[in-house]
Amino acid sequence: MKNIIFTACFLTVLLSSISHPQQNPEAQKYLNKAIAEYKQKEFKKAIDDMSTAIRLNPNYAEAYFNRGLCKYNSGDFKGAVQDYDSAIDLKLIYPEAYYNRGNARLALKDYSMSLKDYNRALEINSNYAEVYNKRGCLKAAQLDFKGAMQDHNKAIQMKPNLAEAYFDRANTKYKLEDYRGAIQDFNKTLELTPDDPEVFYARGQAKFNIGDKDGACLDWSKAGELGMVEAYILIKEKCK
Repeated sequence: MKNIIFTACFLTVLLSSISHPQQNPEAQKYLNKAIAEYKQKEFKKAIDDMSTAIRLNPNYAEAYFNRGLCKYNSGDFKGAVQDYDSAIDLKLIYPEAYYNRGNARLALKDYSMSLKDYNRALEINSNYAEVYNKRGCLKAAQLDFKGAMQDHNKAIQMKPNLAEAYFDRANTKYKLEDYRGAIQDFNKTLELTPDDPEVFYARGQAKFNIGDKDGACLDWSKAGELGMVEAYILIKEKCK
């Protein structure tokens, strides 16, 4: 039985701390503090400080945007959508907010609204490679693999060093049972992000499916060394 690899795509994090002449300095201070906490994956603290920034300045679009990122990464996808809604209400030309709201809606499997957000982000910025890539993930989730490949390819054409696009294209190739093609893209991903356990884990599954058991077990071992405990389960099951 073939293993299924990651259905979720890489998420590009776009933190935003923009100072405006009319900005409340105290609100700016709390947002900057929250962004530092976010980078340390202290999401609860970051959400609290971003909420304080919003109380100090209810029209602070960047604070809503970044709190949406924190909520997304905490698994609160509905809360993230609500914060992106507020950010967009305050700042209509905000492609990053449309993109990230599309990501949250994709996580909620609200495919039609996610597609609208990705398309709107591309209307504002037609050179937004990350959006093309993520829209490819959406199309793959809807089994439109041809459309998915077109979007992944477009993203890579625009940004040849966009690691997430190679990873996500590899996942699409995997779903098409093009395991060798998937391995090539995983290899490129590892050239760009050499210490990502998820890529080793996924490449191991592709290798296993072409009969390269030794290569698969080495990849799963590396994924485990990098902190992905699920890899040890596969080693126990497959590497006897």
